[in-house]
Amino acid sequence: MTRSVRRTHRIRRTARVAGAGAAALLALSACSSSSDTDSDSAGASSSSPKLSGQVTVFAAASLKESFTTLGETFEKQHPGTEVTFNFAGSDTLAASITGGAPADVFASASPKTMATVTDAGAAAGTPATFVRNQLEIATLPGNPDHVSSLEDLTDSGLKVVLCDESVPCGAAARKALDASGLELTPVSYEQDVKAALTKVELKEADAAVVYKTDVKAAGDKVTGVDFPESAKAVNDYPITLLKDAPNTDAARAFIELVKSAEGQRVLTGDGFRTP
Repeated sequence: MTRSVRRTHRIRRTARVAGAGAAALLALSACSSSSDTDSDSAGASSSSPKLSGQVTVFAAASLKESFTTLGETFEKQHPGTEVTFNFAGSDTLAASITGGAPADVFASASPKTMATVTDAGAAAGTPATFVRNQLEIATLPGNPDHVSSLEDLTDSGLKVVLCDESVPCGAAARKALDASGLELTPVSYEQDVKAALTKVELKEADAAVVYKTDVKAAGDKVTGVDFPESAKAVNDYPITLLKDAPNTDAARAFIELVKSAEGQRVLTGDGFRTP
């Protein structure tokens, strides 16, 4: 074999080896890139775990309409979750929580009732105020008794209902009455604001002092009457994750929805005020 032929064979062998090396290098690079991508995806997945399971929310009765809507929104955003609610007077809910009732989230109609939970060490972190609410007089449809002020409710001919003073709507009504120097003896004290409103809806009472949000939710079943003293009895609504929450991740996500722009649109649309 001539020298030139041998040289040609060496060049070909060198090219084949170089080609094989480049192919191997590309394969290694692809594997490395794929591994990095998988690692990044795993990291992103672990930082945003898929939510599932039941979220139990204890919420003031006045939040029923808004929170029911937000619960449905949450379940659509997070398939596999279920939001269940316990709506009642804030003091009743606080007592249940401190008594060991299992729940993930507590939304109260006043800082005072929230303090019952935080003072007992049952809250995780510091509660955040997410909305405010103001009182209004609910009368029979069309306001046949011509109620135009808080003072009109002291007329002995009217059957008036108030929330019990142990619950936020009752404490706020007492504050408004004190601010106006009025005394009012209702025909009954109710354990939550919805119960007080129902008395008027069923025509068992002529008027009740409730929240603006409840009057709005009742539609044409009642007529609302504003009164200036209500400005001195505005309630802040705090919300918190509970310390022994069975579903912490989903509970935190629900609270974030309530505080988000979307949540605030629902709440203010129902008559609540921003903090």
